[in-house]
Amino acid sequence: MRAFLVDDESLALKRLQRMLAATGRVEIAGTSTDPVEAVEAIVKAKPDVLFLDIEMPGTTGFQMLSKLDPQPLIVFTTAYDQYALEAFGVNSVDYLLKPIEAAQLARALDKVDRMRGGVEPRPEIEALLNRLAMLTADGGGKPAYPDRIASRTGERVELVELARVTHFFARDKLTYAATAAKNYVVDHTIQELEQKLDPRKFVRIHRAILLNLDYVHELNTWFAGRMMVRLKDEKHTELTVSRDRVRALKERLGV
Repeated sequence: MRAFLVDDESLALKRLQRMLAATGRVEIAGTSTDPVEAVEAIVKAKPDVLFLDIEMPGTTGFQMLSKLDPQPLIVFTTAYDQYALEAFGVNSVDYLLKPIEAAQLARALDKVDRMRGGVEPRPEIEALLNRLAMLTADGGGKPAYPDRIASRTGERVELVELARVTHFFARDKLTYAATAAKNYVVDHTIQELEQKLDPRKFVRIHRAILLNLDYVHELNTWFAGRMMVRLKDEKHTELTVSRDRVRALKERLGV
């Protein structure tokens, strides 16, 4: 398949180019770090698939995409999961969360092959653009905080409402979103989640725990300057607050 790559970060662009070349499945039809200039180049190159960054200076990947006619199959590359979830939700080819991993890339290429072969339907790009336009909460182009998060199991992606998540926790090199029903594996570290989610709702209370403040029931002083938080879930879950994060939590709760 022939691919065109657009990313304003030249290092990210070169890395993706190397990864695609290493698969032996892709011919690079062109690359660009300028989304405005890329439009004409993509029209001329007529690639099978476009690997497109979303957040770029001057214009977003979505704005650039709206200027392409005809449009190739799209694989989004992004560090912003609130965009990625919505893109996946309207059946874009796929999305790759940075830093991109070889297994993610192989999955996306497999899906492109299936769509090119007619095994899977092509995505509805117009529906994608309309839906993503609703993400800008203030009209200034900045994304709203997400209200869902993806949990991927093989080819299956389940979107979990953040209002149901009592907390996130890390264990055995995996990160989980805890809900009353079950724990969902998510493809983010606790640190990444802390940066992505609404800080008015989620606060880090431990290096391995991100807490949803809506579920705090009570606080109890614990030994060594730490605290214990009891949640208002059915299990009355108890979580440890690190000593260096106790003050911040109290301030957030107005205690």
